Amino acid sequence: MTTTRTAFASPALDFTEVTFRRGSTMILPDVSFTVGRGEHWVMLGPNGAGKSTILSLAGGMGHPTSGTVDVLGHRVGRVELRALRERIGHVNPRHPLRSKLTALHVALTGLTGTVETMLRWEPTAEQRDRALGLLARFGLADRIDAPWPTLSQGERGRTLIARALLADPELLLLDEPATGLDVAAREQLMETLEILPAEHPELTTVLVTHHLEEIPTSVTHALLLRDGAPLAHGPAHDVLTTKNVTAVFDHPIAVRHEDGRWSARTDRRRTAVGSDLLTH
Repeated sequence: MTTTRTAFASPALDFTEVTFRRGSTMILPDVSFTVGRGEHWVMLGPNGAGKSTILSLAGGMGHPTSGTVDVLGHRVGRVELRALRERIGHVNPRHPLRSKLTALHVALTGLTGTVETMLRWEPTAEQRDRALGLLARFGLADRIDAPWPTLSQGERGRTLIARALLADPELLLLDEPATGLDVAAREQLMETLEILPAEHPELTTVLVTHHLEEIPTSVTHALLLRDGAPLAHGPAHDVLTTKNVTAVFDHPIAVRHEDGRWSARTDRRRTAVGSDLLTH
């Protein structure tokens, strides 16, 4: 699919002819797309398509092999990455916490950009109150003192979103936040994501997922990746079509969009046609 790149004044993200190699393996062969401020993107593709690599570059966690990555008006490679990361919230369900910090203390580490609490660092009363307010907003008011190991996967996901928002980021990156959630916890997470645009109108978000059912109604744009390269990107309604999703996953998939939510099922009609051709 050929798209015309829109010119934004200081876009949130701008990837231009980006390649990324790990050793002799090409992970991203040629990636170009632009995310405008205040937009909400979803990135989909099969395992190994390069989604997490793109998110890592967008989060200032590394440098491209070639091409340019601009994040919040700064070019990766020409800016101090630690300072840049302070303006980015990164939600990773595989958060590598090993201690028994409480939900409140996990949220507060969003202010220091660390996994564990920093020695001799104490939040101000205002910072603590803001953390408590975010946790309450996401339905965790009665879990603020619960140790991390005792939190359910859904509670951890919402705690990490509170952690990411505590530093008032301009860009929020969500790497498969619904991983390991049951249906109820997934729906709670979707409700959380859907309120963000109204409560944080200047925030830009990029969500990585494998499943159309995990796309919140607030999503405005989509990027489909296959073998590290964009197959389609742009407004969600133009990109998330039966034709495009079938192509990116190499399987006949019927895409539906009802009541603001997306869903996908195997396209039985196309499967039947394919089977009939194989038997004749």
